Amino acid sequence: MPLVHETDYGTPASTCETMVTLTIDGSQVTVPEGTSVMRASMDAGIEIPKLCATDMMDAFGSCRLCLVEIEGRAGLPASCTTPVAPGMVVSTQTNRLKDVRRGVMELYISDHPLDCLTCAANGDCELQDMAGAVGLRDVRYGYDGDNHVKARNNGDLNLKWAPKDESNPYFTFDPAKCIVCSRCVRACEEVQGTFALTIEGRGFDSRVSAGMHEDFVSSECVSCGACVQACPTATLIEKSVIEIGQPEHSVVTTCAYCGVGCSFKAEMRGEELVRMVPWKDGQANRGHSCVKGRFAYGYSSHKDRILNPMIREKITDPWREVTWDEAFAHVASEFRRIQYQYGRDSVGGITSSRCTNEETYLVQKLVRAGFRNNNVDTCARVCHSPTGYGLGQAFGTSAGTQNFDSVEKSDVVVIIGANPTDGHPVFASRLKKRLRQGAKLIVIDPRRIDIVRSPHVEASYHLPLKPGTNVAILTSLAHVIVTEGLFNEAFIRERCDWSEFEDWASFVAEPHHSPEASEKFTGVPADLVRGAARLYATGGNGAIYYGLGVTEHSQGSTTVMAIANLAMVTGNIGRPGVGVNPLRGQNNVQGSCDMGSFPHELPGYRHISDDATRDIFEKLWGVKISNEPGLRIPNMLDAAVDGTFKGLYVQGEDILQSDPDTKHVAAGLAAMECVVVHDLFLNETANYAHVFLPGSSFLEKDGTFTNAERRINRVRKVMSPRNGYADWEVTQKMAQALGLAWNYAHPSEIMDEIAATTPSFALVSYDYLDQVGSVQWPCNEAHPQGSPIMHVDGFVRGKGKFIRTEYVATDERTGPRFPLLLTTGRILSQYNVGAQTRRTENVVWHPEDRLEIHAHDAEQRGIRDGDWIKLMSRSGDTTLRALITDRVAPGVVYTTFHHPDTQANVITTDFSDWATNCPEYKVTAVQVSPSNGPTDWQRDYDEQARQSRRIVSKLEPAE
Repeated sequence: MPLVHETDYGTPASTCETMVTLTIDGSQVTVPEGTSVMRASMDAGIEIPKLCATDMMDAFGSCRLCLVEIEGRAGLPASCTTPVAPGMVVSTQTNRLKDVRRGVMELYISDHPLDCLTCAANGDCELQDMAGAVGLRDVRYGYDGDNHVKARNNGDLNLKWAPKDESNPYFTFDPAKCIVCSRCVRACEEVQGTFALTIEGRGFDSRVSAGMHEDFVSSECVSCGACVQACPTATLIEKSVIEIGQPEHSVVTTCAYCGVGCSFKAEMRGEELVRMVPWKDGQANRGHSCVKGRFAYGYSSHKDRILNPMIREKITDPWREVTWDEAFAHVASEFRRIQYQYGRDSVGGITSSRCTNEETYLVQKLVRAGFRNNNVDTCARVCHSPTGYGLGQAFGTSAGTQNFDSVEKSDVVVIIGANPTDGHPVFASRLKKRLRQGAKLIVIDPRRIDIVRSPHVEASYHLPLKPGTNVAILTSLAHVIVTEGLFNEAFIRERCDWSEFEDWASFVAEPHHSPEASEKFTGVPADLVRGAARLYATGGNGAIYYGLGVTEHSQGSTTVMAIANLAMVTGNIGRPGVGVNPLRGQNNVQGSCDMGSFPHELPGYRHISDDATRDIFEKLWGVKISNEPGLRIPNMLDAAVDGTFKGLYVQGEDILQSDPDTKHVAAGLAAMECVVVHDLFLNETANYAHVFLPGSSFLEKDGTFTNAERRINRVRKVMSPRNGYADWEVTQKMAQALGLAWNYAHPSEIMDEIAATTPSFALVSYDYLDQVGSVQWPCNEAHPQGSPIMHVDGFVRGKGKFIRTEYVATDERTGPRFPLLLTTGRILSQYNVGAQTRRTENVVWHPEDRLEIHAHDAEQRGIRDGDWIKLMSRSGDTTLRALITDRVAPGVVYTTFHHPDTQANVITTDFSDWATNCPEYKVTAVQVSPSNGPTDWQRDYDEQARQSRRIVSKLEPAE
């Protein structure tokens, strides 16, 4: 199996529809107008030497290696910066060009270390390749005199030399090997959009610098890897390549972190992963990456990983390692006993948004066909279940409307309740590029997130609303659009129900929905709201992107419907550059919903009460499926406390850390008699488990993920499962132990079953995905190429539905005891509950959760930056350190939830969305006070967790 080769055309492709014909080295070539001569040559199969050019960035023209001769033009123009012209005659290889290129290359090599045989980039060095391509055989200038290579010249200190920068945990920077091609600087600017690198000095003194002459880890660098990927030498190179050597084969797979769904080449030596390189043909990421997907894969081989099944009688007992067969037999026996003793509905399962579609499908099938009930739920319950409900009501589908490419045609972008630079960084880079090109930005968030103001990007409007008032702010935006006549009447009459629009319009036009009336409880000045509404309604293609700051509220579903109302009233649906786009938090949370992981829906979002849908699965599975919806996760925990729910299979989720009101979750789990945790590590939920089944990482399995844009991407196995089985095999063997006759030989067979039963996946197969790379559902006879844009000719439900969205204040109120409002979120370097990223070098950037607090609130409480503080709510208390900042307004505090020793969710309450039970993480009334150490609850929790993780009777690893 060879390395996956990607052609570098030197400059980006032109999107112009006008074609131009020219002659290159005697061959006629026809390319789009605006194409560079370099790219046209590559199209003709002629590779012009280059060092500063790459098709990930705009042409630069500094290396002078790509010079060509053009008939009728004087001089030797750079082919990368020269656009084609009709009738142009180009020569790429003449004696004159050969002499000039060799001379240029001599200059590069005269100031470069000659350690090629021991260099980590040996075999993957563009400088080395180009020296061979131009026929360099000698360096006439020698290697003495001024240079950047040697620490000393003739015994004297060489002030032009700089030592290696080893500060970043994932890559090194060796200035001695730098040829100052500026590719790293341009990648940071054009691809990532951070502007963390620069060229300092002039002429021979020029050198790459991170920030203000800082080391990389102290600078603004976000470790996305774009500079490393762009570097043509070993100046910037992965430490893993230095340690392991160059890879010998690669496999294209999909990242298992956020909902962007980036495609990567897993580059290997044998079964050892050397590095992850973003794949340019990946349609979600277009060759870019973030620190997590690019570098944070070390958790898969971390020492904490459990490789053998374990069981125990009581959660106070130590774990005992057993064989797989013993574990499966024990689980089957316990679940049968529980159902016999407490009834069929006394057990259930939770699917994983980190596992594949195929694995998720099998878990919900196990619950329905094996447990014979509908007690199945997924982590979307606590994140994007309001998206499913709200968009389903308004549009008829439970997913976003666009692909990520769509943002390149947006004129106005609204971000509400999302922090894309931290949560979805690769999409954020694409968004920032569009904003630098002139698109306008509106941010609706209680906190001043990074994208409000970052290099060469500034929001036109930031509406810093009070947490919990999303519906009020969106309805007031609609008020302005309707009362000022800014709505798209033609679109509404054609695509929506006009009578429903009239009813809704009269509702939002009422005076108490005006920005002036809403200001008293949103806290947002009315003039800002009016300005933002006018910009969105009249600024051209308007796109809305939202996240958990929308859905994780008591009015989460109402807010989603309010967003849909805004898109419909302005006609911003059904074409590139517009739409309603939920930014999904986990790699396969969209897929887990698609696969029927909700207790009221079968795969494809078809209600369990529909006889025709049940009939499809009953005939295929050979069982009778209940027509009654099962229990949601909160209902399972409530029923456990009540004594009627006793058994739970949890695949790849950590509900004790991720779900709200930690004490209630712990009480529910403690009341159960058989909790089965299927995961990579002994996570927090495993503290209350009776059976632990070791899981497999995304590197060890085949399958598919579905990202936030409905894109179905292949996940490909690059190494053998260290635990012995892929997760789908574990679920299948559990089903077999329960008496089900499952005999899938490969995940492709599971996908075939999904396609046969789920209309939106009808044409999806592994063979088809291997042909096209990826596809966005629906992919069926009506949409054989998939559906990059939804609702193009009409809404799935027929007519778009306008719905009244009355603001109802949350029951979670501030008062004398709890005068502050807590909201929560993520940070770039960490992911979700941190089980993966905390076991990588990413802890360098975020070793602990901190509480952001405004200086006014901190001063009132005698709190200084870095002090330990106690955070209290009606539900519980915890301690963490303070971070004084003006990102949050007075009266609002903010923290992340990545570290279990903080356990932020012990603070959050059991209030939830009225339609879906999605918890209200984003609004909790709290008090903050100085602290001397951990709370009693933290001490008790730490001791219980330590006792719970004891392991005796170890077996040999399964691998």
